[in-house]
Amino acid sequence: MLAEGELDVAFVSSFEFLRDPSYSIVDGVCVAADGPVYSVFVAHCQPLEAADTIAADPNSRTSVNLLRCLLAERNIDADLVSGAADAELLIGDQAICFRQQHEGDYEFWDLAEQWKLLTGLPFVFALWLIRPGTPNPHEIADQLRVLCRANIGALDDIIAAEPAFSPEFCDRYFREHLRFTFGDREKQGLLHFRALCQKHGLLPPSATPLRLI
Repeated sequence: MLAEGELDVAFVSSFEFLRDPSYSIVDGVCVAADGPVYSVFVAHCQPLEAADTIAADPNSRTSVNLLRCLLAERNIDADLVSGAADAELLIGDQAICFRQQHEGDYEFWDLAEQWKLLTGLPFVFALWLIRPGTPNPHEIADQLRVLCRANIGALDDIIAAEPAFSPEFCDRYFREHLRFTFGDREKQGLLHFRALCQKHGLLPPSATPLRLI
């Protein structure tokens, strides 16, 4: 909806910015992981290096393109397909449920963990973006940063209200697996992701600086 002009401000996948760097990024706020994220992984039984195909939803562009980069950098020659496959990319709540139900049945190739091993940097999954020409963008960005700090301060209440998963899991997930600050290392990670996407033909060459607000 952001790309179609139906929204002026949206919290979207980081690849949306890399695809169109005309957006302004709300500085200081993101969803990232600096190590295993737990909820974005390839589930596989055989060694991943032996997989010929990996099932992946093409609509999950950030995770799919991250997977493409990781496979290329690791010299793993597997095709991403939409049907039955040797392994499967799972994302979000569906991934968490699958992982909790199938511990011991599968191996889990955590994409953020693999990114950290490859680059030494956090991986940024999502950002607040503001369309060019949006009125009062600095005021909007300030309000979003205030909202982020308030939500982090209310994390105990958010964890207690989560209906789908146990408080113990949510406490670990939100406090250990996720990061919410878009700082210097997260910016380096985002730029490195852009560079690898360009290297592997997923984005055209560009050196546009991050447009922070």
